[in-house]
Amino acid sequence: MIVLLLEKVPPSLRGEITRWMVELKTGVFAGHLSALVRDKLWDHICSKTRGGGAMMLYNAANEQGYDIRTHGETSRKIRSFDGLLLATVPKKDKKEPP
Repeated sequence: MIVLLLEKVPPSLRGEITRWMVELKTGVFAGHLSALVRDKLWDHICSKTRGGGAMMLYNAANEQGYDIRTHGETSRKIRSFDGLLLATVPKKDKKEPP
């Protein structure tokens, strides 16, 4: 199973992805693809994001059972802590009072 999250990408890219995956919600896709198709689709997504961001979760032979790829600016950052992948929310910079 593959889950794909797209943020701030052109609508045409989301339309192209629906050829292989189901769009469950705006920018959220799920599907079952071979590793070859997954990798080629990822390369295509990375070339078409135009300032947006993408995150892909897919099956992997590790302790968590999945791996994560990211490209561009996403609202969550993936960090590795002792081999475990965790999502973090970056803090927004607060303006100092005048």
